Amino acid sequence: MENVILTVHLILALLLIGVVLLQRSEGGGLGMGGGGSGVMSGRSAATALGKATWILAAAFIATSLTLTVLAAQNANQGSVVDQIGAPAPAEPAAPAAPLGSDLLPPAPADAPLTPPKAEN
Repeated sequence: MENVILTVHLILALLLIGVVLLQRSEGGGLGMGGGGSGVMSGRSAATALGKATWILAAAFIATSLTLTVLAAQNANQGSVVDQIGAPAPAEPAAPAAPLGSDLLPPAPADAPLTPPKAEN
């Protein structure tokens, strides 16, 4: 059921994009207003495409809400790790050795963690 609604949702999205791109720009944002009239007058085409846009937008919102409700019903309260069944890592992984550390001789067991400060 969820897959069918998702497929319809994607088809509606593509149709909505197509219908919006077919419409004539009337805002004149860059001063490039469209002119001329074809077989259909500009006003009737804008009205038909406007109605189609509203219908597709309403159907798109309806499928969005339906998918949200279905996802909320199928959601569990547990963690994703609990769903997988894998135990959580007990401790973080050790940091990687710095580059070139394999060229240095190993430090003695009683060596200090920080090197002594050099005196001037």
